[in-house]
Amino acid sequence: MELITTGFGRKSTASEVVKGINLKGKRVIITGGASGIGIPTAVALASAGADITLAVRNEASGLTVAKDIIRDSGNPNVHVGYLDVSKRKSIADFLKTWEGPLDILINNAGVMAIPDLQFTEDGWEMQFATNYMGHFELALGLHSSLTSAGNARIVAVSSSGHLLSPVIFDDLHFDFRFYDPLYAYGQSKSAVALFAVAAHKRWAKDGITVNALNPGAIATNLQRHTGGLKTPAELQKTPEQGAATSVLLATSPILEGNGGHYFENCNEAEIVEKRPSDYHGVARYAIDPDYADRLWDVSIKLLGR
Repeated sequence: MELITTGFGRKSTASEVVKGINLKGKRVIITGGASGIGIPTAVALASAGADITLAVRNEASGLTVAKDIIRDSGNPNVHVGYLDVSKRKSIADFLKTWEGPLDILINNAGVMAIPDLQFTEDGWEMQFATNYMGHFELALGLHSSLTSAGNARIVAVSSSGHLLSPVIFDDLHFDFRFYDPLYAYGQSKSAVALFAVAAHKRWAKDGITVNALNPGAIATNLQRHTGGLKTPAELQKTPEQGAATSVLLATSPILEGNGGHYFENCNEAEIVEKRPSDYHGVARYAIDPDYADRLWDVSIKLLGR
């Protein structure tokens, strides 16, 4: 099967990708929309006319960023809602505030390489909970809103870090394994990629398209636990370049109804059988449909559904 190509690439920006696309009347939620690549993602979508909700942990910071996005995009329809995807009560409270259809959900929030093993109130390893489980529960809770929108999209932000570890089903929360911050991060991002495969399989019939992506190497606060970005300068991206693939998956006509894929640099990534030195491509285990089904079932059980 041929990989999906778009005409955009590694240096394309979010504003270039969305040029000519009209999102007026479309409603968008961006988790972590007030930091990192969430900001240029929101600016690009707001500039195209979308009604944006920044779902953030720090509401004060979110309000400041929202004002900047309104100024930069000329679109007054930018809102802020409190959401901490590592806390199930916060997710439940956020879902209670949402009414009506939802056209685009961008699961963008995340944490990386937390130095010490931490657990949520449910006993879940913190990176797995924040990067994957919280967004999984959020998407389930918004399913009816996405369905009612018709032709809705979910964008799941994974990472080249998924190449560090598959999902270890027998020890998701490091109850037996020695904790390694980067392996835990890798597992969580493999889970994000598998979510796109499983969710699209289940929800395409409801008009919901789901894809995952690697935004690339961007210097943001995400790397605060790793001492900063280690990627060679020639492979690094600006935040707006990093946001381009998210915006493409959210808006490109090429992907209408076409989901379950993993993208990087605005194009579908090639499958790799071993980790490349430059961390490009997608590991087969991160898009395996059997693993995706297994993870979905495990996740439903973790939620007690």
